[in-house]
Amino acid sequence: MNIPREVTDTSPETLPAHFADTLQRAMTCVGGILLGKEKTIRLSLAALIAGGHLLIEDLPGMGKTILAHTLARVLGLQFRRVQFTNDMLPGDLTGTSVFDRETGKFVFHEGPIFTEVLLADEINRASPKTQSALLEAMEERQVSFDGISRPLPPSFFVIATQNPIDQHSTNPLPEAQLDRFMMRLSIGYPDAESEIGILRGEDRRAQLSLLNPIMDSQMLAVLQTQARHIHAADSLLGYIRELAEHTRNTARLSFGLSPRGAQALLAAARAWALLAGRGHALPDDVQAVFPAVVPHRLGLGNAMECESHSRDLLDAVPLP
Repeated sequence: MNIPREVTDTSPETLPAHFADTLQRAMTCVGGILLGKEKTIRLSLAALIAGGHLLIEDLPGMGKTILAHTLARVLGLQFRRVQFTNDMLPGDLTGTSVFDRETGKFVFHEGPIFTEVLLADEINRASPKTQSALLEAMEERQVSFDGISRPLPPSFFVIATQNPIDQHSTNPLPEAQLDRFMMRLSIGYPDAESEIGILRGEDRRAQLSLLNPIMDSQMLAVLQTQARHIHAADSLLGYIRELAEHTRNTARLSFGLSPRGAQALLAAARAWALLAGRGHALPDDVQAVFPAVVPHRLGLGNAMECESHSRDLLDAVPLP
């Protein structure tokens, strides 16, 4: 895809019309599959534009896999889906060496993790050992095997889905793994109008097969660069720092938000501002992404319970 010269500026005051139109089309396209979930869709795109990984947690049948598959298709990226099970081994994900009789050497065969978008479906059904195999890939975007580090694509993302941990045969993700996800989202039940639309419409998987990519890896890379250069005033940085400090001094929390968590909050707020077509981030952007970015880093329940916890934390810190 050719990027027009005027959209390569990395410090725009407003999002160039070309990209604004593409992003709106992408959100509309995903919204045609996942009805009535505009904020969830916007948060998902913000996470990917901010360069983060996405965890979608909800009950079975709520559309987790459909959302992940639709996002990957609309982004126009190479996509692989892995169904995590309790007997899955790390090598099933990362790959393994196989002896080649003709050459007399071991040859590495890449696993499904070597892709641009990896859908880790029902990630918490796998063993902790297999879950941890994702850690290096999510943080370093590389896989080490037999002392050799093999790079993953620059646009590598993990979109993981999981059922609540009280479901049968599930293993909660360790804290270190949870921290690698920029956002944790819950889709929730649809409203009445959307559910009627779901019942009236075609099967969503059939609709998905008709979708055409709206973006590609080149456009996504430019959007990510633009998001990193969204202006954040010192007062906004101070606001994020005060939010983090409040979590560290709240008695009901065992631990507070780490500096890396605060960086993730800023990155997500910048991406949210970009999706709004602005070249600067506002406190409203921080508040919009806070419930998706922060609670899972503080051990606050599951994704379906995070809204009320987030509101209490946000209300305790005055706006700049």
